[in-house]
Amino acid sequence: MIDVKNSLDKLQWTAEHHYLHIIAKHDFMRAWAVQFELAYTDFRTIQLALQLSGKQHETLVKFTDAYDRLYVFEYEFAANGLDAFYSKFTTQDDLNDYEKAKDDLLAQILVIKELGAND
Repeated sequence: MIDVKNSLDKLQWTAEHHYLHIIAKHDFMRAWAVQFELAYTDFRTIQLALQLSGKQHETLVKFTDAYDRLYVFEYEFAANGLDAFYSKFTTQDDLNDYEKAKDDLLAQILVIKELGAND
């Protein structure tokens, strides 16, 4: 698999810090939006590396699913701000789903990092 360690590290950092930012109810800021867009680029880079490896289809599917579930939460904040986020995700169950989506993505990132270490 091609080296995507930097993309994995940046996506991991962004997922962790964006979650903490939103849960702490910090206001939207431009830097957050830039990080959100760069995280998508990192996601696509990692996807491409998994596709090009030719032998990581199951990992690709799990990674994509995990990112897509996290994206729903982050997009609402990026597109509409803090108030809209908490208007859409109103219950503790919603916030638990957000945390699980973040944790699932982080777990998939660790799986992919391990693949790179074994190549």
